[in-house]
Amino acid sequence: MKCFSTSTIIRASPEAIWNILVDGNNWLQWNPTIAKIEGNIALGETLKVHTKINPNQAFPVKVSEFIPYEQMVWTGGMPFGLFKGERTYSLSKQMDGFVEFSMREMFSGLMAPLITQSIPDLQPSFDEFAASLKKRAEETP
Repeated sequence: MKCFSTSTIIRASPEAIWNILVDGNNWLQWNPTIAKIEGNIALGETLKVHTKINPNQAFPVKVSEFIPYEQMVWTGGMPFGLFKGERTYSLSKQMDGFVEFSMREMFSGLMAPLITQSIPDLQPSFDEFAASLKKRAEETP
């Protein structure tokens, strides 16, 4: 199973961070890893995500879990569980009042060993996403 993850401590409220995460219309203002995002970020909605790594290809994902101010999961892949990608965005309030943001993507399924060979190293993009979210949330009043 291939997996990428990142985390950072953000000096903002869970509500402020969450509002940035679910506002897909403004992702291009702060998120340098995305070329385009189509759809509404809400439970059960399907999004089309175009990354800067591969801007000509849209990755369709479904918002499969949506717990406001805590966690959101995007799921995509092939039918019958042959290949599945699952990205989890989590917010965890810390004792000092700050928030730990974490993002993880896991790839699984029968075809995963073959398909993941063609997936580039997403770690730099994950780290850049977290740093950009932190910057945006800490700048937002």
